[in-house]
Amino acid sequence: MTEFLEKTGQEYEGDHDRPLAAYARVIGVYGAAVTAAAVAAKLTGKRPPERIGPMDLTLMAACTHKLARLLAKDPVTSPIRAPFTRYQGVSGPSELKEEPRNTIGELLSCPFCIAQWVATGYAVGLVFAPRATRLAGAAMTAVAASDWLRLAYAKLMKSVE
Repeated sequence: MTEFLEKTGQEYEGDHDRPLAAYARVIGVYGAAVTAAAVAAKLTGKRPPERIGPMDLTLMAACTHKLARLLAKDPVTSPIRAPFTRYQGVSGPSELKEEPRNTIGELLSCPFCIAQWVATGYAVGLVFAPRATRLAGAAMTAVAASDWLRLAYAKLMKSVE
């Protein structure tokens, strides 16, 4: 089996260096975390919401967007990423550009990659602590809306000059 996986990895990579084994471990950790949450819910009698309404979905989407960008790009969270990334400069308003050093760095510096983990955490929060999760979601949504308004205001001010 190991030989098959190595051969498959080599054929997939070609002349490129793609860390398939590391990606498989990340997938395994994600699957284990979701499984652990499901087992904990079963053991504690917690059940997922019967349905996710439009407001919950809106909060979840905006919160996931903001928290993923905060974790992956914000200067204040750079100490979390520093062991796994290398600083490259500024990439936008209050955002850093960092080069991943390894697979964890790739996950932590990519808002698209970390968003799945954030959304899953939010969903788990709706099972175990829905009120606190909605409150945190509303706070992150307000921060996201504030960012968008600030960017729109700056653009408007440039057009007036």
